[in-house]
Amino acid sequence: MIQCKDCEFCEISPENHRVFKCDPFVNIKEPECLAKWQLIRLDMLVASYQGMLKWYQRLAPLQDKIFKYMQREIDDIDESERWKADDEDQQQDA
Repeated sequence: MIQCKDCEFCEISPENHRVFKCDPFVNIKEPECLAKWQLIRLDMLVASYQGMLKWYQRLAPLQDKIFKYMQREIDDIDESERWKADDEDQQQDA
């Protein structure tokens, strides 16, 4: 099995990051390359998910405030329309 650093489809950038030019549908050298490609993609997916979770954690307090505000508005509307239900109950009792 060849190492990615020895492959012609791998380049190392000046910041010491690996840049992979391989494409699993076109130019992989061995079957192990496909497994490595899947691991790289899985790692990228996990990193994206963790970034999304960080944003959700930052938005959580704002969402809580919005939910509380909306609940107060709904309660106020219910309270202001309660007189309609009281009048209907009194008319049915009479």
